[in-house]
Amino acid sequence: MVEAEIDDDERVKIQLKHLSLIEEKRLTSVCHGQLYQRRMARVYNKKVRPRNFEVGQLVLRRILPHQVVAKGKFSPNRQRPFAVKKVLPNRALYLTDIEGSMLMRSKDTMYDI
Repeated sequence: MVEAEIDDDERVKIQLKHLSLIEEKRLTSVCHGQLYQRRMARVYNKKVRPRNFEVGQLVLRRILPHQVVAKGKFSPNRQRPFAVKKVLPNRALYLTDIEGSMLMRSKDTMYDI
């Protein structure tokens, strides 16, 4: 600073200018990230086909990789058929097995039909 002969007021102004540029670049990158996420969601949602289930319809329950039943490379991906007992507004399903007994859901089990 002594060699450049910059006084304190001018140095503070330069630092504030640099800080505002950093904040502007950060906001620009956040905006670009949000635009990218929207584009990717739009592309993904084009390919998704909504499925409407009705009471009494038979479905296969998917076995997720973290479940105890899913072991090995050649194990089945789906479990035996289940009947839809009730369809909730958020498209969640209550399932019963073929005999009619209600399927109990534990905390670590997720259903993807």
